[in-house]
Amino acid sequence: MSPQGQRDAPDSAYSWLRLALSLLLGTIACVGTWSVVVVLPAVQAEFGTLRAGASLPYTCVMLGFGFGNIVMGRIADRYGIVVPIVSGAVLLGTGYVLAGLSSTLWHFALAHGLLIGIGGGAGFAPLIADLSHWFRRHRGLAVVFGASGSYLAGVIWPQVITWGLQSHGWRATHIGIGVVALAVMLPLALFFRRRPAAETLAAAEISSAGARGDLGLSPNRLQGLLALAGFCCCVAMAMPQVHIVAYCGDLGYGVARGAEMLSLMLFLGIISRIGSGFVADRIGGAATLALGSLMQGLALFLYLWFDGLRSLYIVTGIFGLFQGGIVPMYAVIIRDYLPPREAGMRIGIVMSATIAGMAFGGYVSGLIFDVFASYRMAFLNGLAWNLINLAIVGWLMLKAKPKLQAASNTAF
Repeated sequence: MSPQGQRDAPDSAYSWLRLALSLLLGTIACVGTWSVVVVLPAVQAEFGTLRAGASLPYTCVMLGFGFGNIVMGRIADRYGIVVPIVSGAVLLGTGYVLAGLSSTLWHFALAHGLLIGIGGGAGFAPLIADLSHWFRRHRGLAVVFGASGSYLAGVIWPQVITWGLQSHGWRATHIGIGVVALAVMLPLALFFRRRPAAETLAAAEISSAGARGDLGLSPNRLQGLLALAGFCCCVAMAMPQVHIVAYCGDLGYGVARGAEMLSLMLFLGIISRIGSGFVADRIGGAATLALGSLMQGLALFLYLWFDGLRSLYIVTGIFGLFQGGIVPMYAVIIRDYLPPREAGMRIGIVMSATIAGMAFGGYVSGLIFDVFASYRMAFLNGLAWNLINLAIVGWLMLKAKPKLQAASNTAF
């Protein structure tokens, strides 16, 4: 094999460098899904709205993020990953500046939905799909590392934004985030100009077609099941992730404590995601997904019984460890069974379903709080959705376990 061929081969040193830079890129691009969580109380006070109204920008940014994953994934399939990265940088930079200058809640929400959310989509599903082409033996691990950018953003950005709120206010903080996104993402885009070799894609096409035939589900049927499961699990996931800061404020612990818990949740979620990659390469994506769903439900149940400051830190840490590896498993299953040349769009569709679940879950949890003046019913609502997810993925695990296990050992 020529030196160029060795560099383009799966699992090469270049592949690992590409993975590291993808993680950095995802950390910057996914800021929008976390910044709005931290500023929720400040936005509620600024625009004089109820908790459900203050949750609207989060719903908008998640819907835009879901749409951006599909559109940016399709563009990446056709033109390569550079175009989505550049487009995402411009949309994020513009969106954050306009959000910082917004005069009404609707202006703030639309900037998040139409610009920040769509731009952030470039840093999730398209990057995951792109990385899946550059790894063979360690694909599960690569996928979860790529997906960890969104969680690493949740570890770093809440602390940065909390400092910005205290030092400069939420408006100046948003403008600063936009400048950072442009300054980091545009230069990084140049590194991603190389595309996977045609031979690699052809071999992957043969492998996924064979695995799909063994599974006994059509591509659209499998994708539909995964989309439904992803929506349900993320409705459940949204309750702690979106409202933990406000929840701590309501309990009298302060917004800063809530931001610390959010960072702890996401930091441990990264550990969970990385661990799930190792597990998926051994027992298969479906079994790993079912295990994560079961553990997430257990953590939600614990929130019903413990609301002391120390116990909330512990339960939040448990939640982070349990749920972090769930979402990347959908991408692992898609990459094993669905056409690799459509990976960006197909992963984007399922990721958008998970994001829609987060958007719906975040909003409905705020609505339930407004009705009951308590988050207890919101936690019960999340637990119910989690049980639906567990039923779907449990069925898929029983049907697919031997096939996915084989695929993880031989996939291209």
